[in-house]
Amino acid sequence: MIFKRFWRGLAISTTVAMAAFLLASAVLVVQGLRDDIHAADIAVVLGNTVNPDGKPSRRLAARLDRALELYHRGLFKQVVVSGGLGREGFDEAVVMKDYLAKRGIPQHDILVDSQGLTTAATASNVAAMAKVNSWSNVLVVSQYFHIPRCRLALSQAGFQAVYTAHAAYFELRDFYSIPREVIGYAAYRVGAR
Repeated sequence: MIFKRFWRGLAISTTVAMAAFLLASAVLVVQGLRDDIHAADIAVVLGNTVNPDGKPSRRLAARLDRALELYHRGLFKQVVVSGGLGREGFDEAVVMKDYLAKRGIPQHDILVDSQGLTTAATASNVAAMAKVNSWSNVLVVSQYFHIPRCRLALSQAGFQAVYTAHAAYFELRDFYSIPREVIGYAAYRVGAR
């Protein structure tokens, strides 16, 4: 009798936890796909994989292409590209800068953050730049599932307004990335970065 109650309780708890996790995943996706695009003091594009040939991965190129589109629409005058040294041996931020410069953004309007190894590091680094440049708002560009955590990190770093735009790129890997982001968002929410 006791074991039966234990297993029933465990099954109910597991079902509730799974339902809550699926609901959190759905909320994260919906929030990430709902762009909040406004003119901003600065844009920030978060880094991602650079291919072994030194070119941005399709995922990273999609982020950069979205930033280019918004730049050409006149929504910001400067952009911060933020990343770190990847496994492939390339500085993501430098690769990102070269990509944007070759497509029409003047080099002096592209600020490089090569210490953006995490979302929190990017937020902290951009906040430090903001103090020097008197920026109070930011437009962040990343994958849709990453947008809620980016918004949270930049808000926690002191930005009064964080606007968002997601890259139009979807892949099977998203099914891994979405649950990972639910955990990442929760960790950022409680301050465990």
